Amino acid sequence: MATNKIQLNKFFPVFLTFIIMGFVDIVGVSTGYVQKDFDLSDSMAQFIPSMVFIWFFVFSIPVGVLQDKIGKKKMMNLGIMITIFGLILPFIHYSFVVILIAFVFMGIGNTIVQVAASPLLQEVTPKEKLSSFLSLSQFMKAITSLTGPIIATYMAITYDKWILVFAVYALLSLANLLWLSGTKIDESIKSETPATFASCMKLLTNKFVLAMVIAIFLIVGADVGMNSNIQGFLMKLHGLTLENASYGISVYFTALMISRFVGAILLQFLKPIFFLVTTTILAIIGTLMIMFSATEMMAYIGIFIVGLGAGNLFPLIFSIAINKMPSRSNEISGLLIMAIVGGAVIPPIMGFVSSSYGIMGSLIVLVACFAYMLIIPFTAKQDKVEKA
Repeated sequence: MATNKIQLNKFFPVFLTFIIMGFVDIVGVSTGYVQKDFDLSDSMAQFIPSMVFIWFFVFSIPVGVLQDKIGKKKMMNLGIMITIFGLILPFIHYSFVVILIAFVFMGIGNTIVQVAASPLLQEVTPKEKLSSFLSLSQFMKAITSLTGPIIATYMAITYDKWILVFAVYALLSLANLLWLSGTKIDESIKSETPATFASCMKLLTNKFVLAMVIAIFLIVGADVGMNSNIQGFLMKLHGLTLENASYGISVYFTALMISRFVGAILLQFLKPIFFLVTTTILAIIGTLMIMFSATEMMAYIGIFIVGLGAGNLFPLIFSIAINKMPSRSNEISGLLIMAIVGGAVIPPIMGFVSSSYGIMGSLIVLVACFAYMLIIPFTAKQDKVEKA
């Protein structure tokens, strides 16, 4: 079972892997710059995030099964190494094809990191504090997501090379890899029976697990869709330039960062289900504000409110799921991370809807994704899920 106290020398190298997890969010601001550099259409540009997130569907369950055999720390190290490789590719040759390949490797590496991260954090934190520490870890991820667009924009303006942000990320990844590799972590939470592909898929017959998988699919899709379309929202609704609209992404991730930090504190006292419902309603309100924003400032406020509401949805769903079935955490982690493929599916849907029905249509897609979260309290009340 998980530790009853926190050993900081083991906690921090695991905790900081959530910074690396946040590197994948650079795909949002990258989409705008790549679209501009290679004169891509809206629908073609939205395939860039798809190159990142499709691998969550392909590799998550195999990674969860392999992780059950070789251990969480080894899987984490492998994920970081693959991420580093993807980050250095654009410096070899900068072209649209190479950028797509780079994001493929970043997506595969990030898949492995995300499958390993929460179960590995579970090994070094008390069970009753897991929801709080997952939100705090997502706060660290949000710092990366916040600073990424700022660094990329700074590099673009100062050096005319926005991809220099990848070099910063590669160095941080290497430092975390070396620290984690030198840290001994006893992995005491084991599956009752060895995980297999079949055992993972069988979990989907459990209504609770299936509801959680769908929830992750939609919330990640909404998050990536929001991230990669903020520039478009501001440019089309209020006529901003690409560079100025890019700062809207930082507004969003500032809100995510604040939300996760505050969430980590509030979850020490509040029940996760209550917090889930409250923040979901906040996200819906923020999206509606963007839809009906009469001014640029109102749109920014709406973006900020969406970030405040959406910030804790992923860690809340994740912690609710693995705390219900702790002995199946590797399998559930694989399934939930597989559902991150929503980040590859929802943005193209938003792009298609936007091209066909206008920007309001894509915002309605976001509202629908958030609204699904309101059914989670009903599925989470199931008992006897551990035997599923």
